[in-house]
Amino acid sequence: MAAERQTVIGTFVFGGFVLALAAIILFGNFRLFSSTTRAAVVFQGSISGLSVGAPVTFRGVRIGSVQNIMLQFDSQKSTAYIPVTLQLQPDRIRVTGQKGTSQAVLNLSALVAQGLRAELVTQSFVTGQSEINLDFYPAAPAALHPGATDLPEIPTRLSTVQRVQEELSQLPLRELVENANTTLESLKQLSDRLDKQLPPLVANLQVTTQESSRTVTTATDAITHLQRRLDDTLTRATQLLATGDRQISERGADLHSMLVSSAQAARQASETLSEVRSLTSSRSETRINLDSTLRDLAATASSLRGFASDIERNPQLLLTGRRP
Repeated sequence: MAAERQTVIGTFVFGGFVLALAAIILFGNFRLFSSTTRAAVVFQGSISGLSVGAPVTFRGVRIGSVQNIMLQFDSQKSTAYIPVTLQLQPDRIRVTGQKGTSQAVLNLSALVAQGLRAELVTQSFVTGQSEINLDFYPAAPAALHPGATDLPEIPTRLSTVQRVQEELSQLPLRELVENANTTLESLKQLSDRLDKQLPPLVANLQVTTQESSRTVTTATDAITHLQRRLDDTLTRATQLLATGDRQISERGADLHSMLVSSAQAARQASETLSEVRSLTSSRSETRINLDSTLRDLAATASSLRGFASDIERNPQLLLTGRRP
């Protein structure tokens, strides 16, 4: 009876031990049946928030964890290094494109040559915990530290937050603060000057506004009066044009008849000139007769002049006549 009880107790204890061991293996970080690859990442800046056991990811996929963190000081260069040992799990990484091997081989040197870099990123802004993320950045320089670790080293790259922090740390904050204080002082002086100069300026503006208002009122009255006079002038001009139009319409018939008479007189004058031209032509019969008549008249006049001369010399010729 006692032997059976001891057997049952022993079986129960052994079963509990097996279950505990299985739970440790399944839910713990122990990899009894899987191989691991160790690598190192060397930081020179702050790694605040990074602790042992922190995840190591590649674009968000966990491929390992932080195994160890050390602080190494180089007395010759007066420089502090922080080597961080990474424990990578090759069984979570599948490498393709390799020929002649049936199992993937994680060649860190080749991956680093292709641009594999490590950066410290914030895992949670609430807790402030950090993790190490791996990715390919071929443009980032590969700065190695051979004397800081004996393990294969993965070069580091500043994360976005670290770059912002570095840029902020390089800003001339003292000069910016001094410039801001100078600007504020200038603004204060300008405000005081405006407080002193604005009231008289506002008063002058009010007076100028009132004068401008009176000027505008006077100009408006003058324009209104001028507009009235212009309206009267336009009305009179319209009446004058209407009267002239009416008189022109009334005198139109007289002008037409006068123009007709003028045209007839011009035609008659043209006909008369034509007749005079035909009469005075050297070849016309009338001109020839007129020339003959003028010659006869000239001969007669010559005879009369001769007869008159004879009478003057001898008045008796009127009684006796000329003797043959």
